[in-house]
Amino acid sequence: MARKSKYSAEASGIEVKWNTALYVRLSKEDGDKEESDSVSNQRDLLENFVSAADLSIHDIYIDDGYTGTNFDRPNFKRMLADVKSKSVNCIIVKDLSRFGRNYIEVGNYIEQIFPFFDVRFISVNDMLDSFKNPEQLNNIIVPFKNLMNDEYSRDISTKIRSSLNQKKKKGDFIGSFAPYGYLKDPNNKNKLIIDETAASVIRDIFNWFIGGCGKITIAKKLNELGIPNPSKHKKESGLNYRLPRSEKYDNSLWFDSSVGRIINNEAYIGNMIQSKHKVKSYKIQKLVRNKKEDWVVVENTHEPIIDIETWNKAQDLLSRDLRVSPQKGEVHLLAGFMKCADCGRAMNKKSISQPYADYHYYVCSTYKKMTSVGCTKHTVRTDKIEKALLIAIQKQVELAVKIEEIVAEISKSTERNVNNKRIEIAINKKQAELSRNAGLKKSIYEDWKLGDLTREEYLEYKTQYESEESNIKIVIDELLLEKQKFSSQIDEKNDWIESFKKHENITGLNREIIIELVDKILVHEGGELTIVFKFADEFKLLTELIAENKVKHSLNLNKVENF
Repeated sequence: MARKSKYSAEASGIEVKWNTALYVRLSKEDGDKEESDSVSNQRDLLENFVSAADLSIHDIYIDDGYTGTNFDRPNFKRMLADVKSKSVNCIIVKDLSRFGRNYIEVGNYIEQIFPFFDVRFISVNDMLDSFKNPEQLNNIIVPFKNLMNDEYSRDISTKIRSSLNQKKKKGDFIGSFAPYGYLKDPNNKNKLIIDETAASVIRDIFNWFIGGCGKITIAKKLNELGIPNPSKHKKESGLNYRLPRSEKYDNSLWFDSSVGRIINNEAYIGNMIQSKHKVKSYKIQKLVRNKKEDWVVVENTHEPIIDIETWNKAQDLLSRDLRVSPQKGEVHLLAGFMKCADCGRAMNKKSISQPYADYHYYVCSTYKKMTSVGCTKHTVRTDKIEKALLIAIQKQVELAVKIEEIVAEISKSTERNVNNKRIEIAINKKQAELSRNAGLKKSIYEDWKLGDLTREEYLEYKTQYESEESNIKIVIDELLLEKQKFSSQIDEKNDWIESFKKHENITGLNREIIIELVDKILVHEGGELTIVFKFADEFKLLTELIAENKVKHSLNLNKVENF
């Protein structure tokens, strides 16, 4: 039941001055111009109504681009503040849907809040006027209209969400702002093109990180160079970008969290990642984070800024426990690669300063925390590790060069060509058997339908043929795998061999070489090391092929992945 205002018809003997607020609202789905035609039309209609009704306009409150499902709108809040200060005592809207589409909240304002503040409410198209006809607010039609407006909002929200999800699955970009490093294509707002100014910063971030700089150090570098952070860059590019939580501090600065998000963003290798967040409901516009399995990921939708090799190196480093030197702001050469061979935990780097020299060594982190109860020291000096690692890489490079020579010999060998031909003939033979088996299955079905076979006979033959079909497919899969093994490892250029070969004249270590070639360094008690290189599976497969082709060589192929 609506509360009666002192400005009601019963108080007609009192002359009232109506300080009127014209409220206009348009949702994002209705248009995205700064002031759309619908906003202009609403304002014109309300101004004409006020002129004819002899009311005084206090102000016009326009929320363009705001949903009606809640009242978290800047100009609505400003209007409500004017109501509370008694600057406004009359509110006019085009219709109830422009006021809001939340059934409960709209009813609360019309039936409770506005009468409490003695505010006259007018909805022009609905012909509602709480001063002239207060009983209209108690009419069943008003809450019914509010309910329909609410339902419309829910329905349109569902349809829009479904449409946007389809676009996301196609790889179309549907965000308001492109990721840092990209721009929306002026010819197609759903496609991304590179923003070269920001892209050069992103390349620097990846190179610095791989080169040994920590995220905090990178942020400091960017700030010292005066490079604006992503939100500041968007604003300087002329975009109407706003990040409310950063308005209380200098939002041009970089932080390590911003650097981390860039290093971990697949957009920079050309993949479109969307649906990381979702709104709770069409009424509650608060964003919540989606589970990673619910993200929409479409690969190769736009030009990459970072090549896949650089990306993989960076992701490998992110997965490691990296400690940054407080003095240098850089990651130590071996950080993230040192592991205890017995407990598997990371090794901690320690330093001892002596008058004549400084010593650096690694010790098992389990031992450091739990003493000998958990593990033993496994102590080894860094200079010894680096010397052993350099020798190991040099030997592995030599091995890669020799293997490449053997591969070249195999690719030219007559026996290898004979093997390929043999596999091809065997595959064709099995595929012919598979086709013949399918024909027999079809014929027994026809015989059953014609009555030449009983149901039991048909099912017996069918089971037999299906079993044969399954066995033939297994053999074909094995032959195809064997064929692929030959073609991929012998005919094509091996990128992993190239990774080692390009360091053929290596005389010293740097962080980037270790990231590219080394998987981990295991420290045994007593200081013995096992250096496990990357590409161990590729080495193993290729050495198997070398053995199969019986090419004469002097290599020890038993433990090529370790040193």
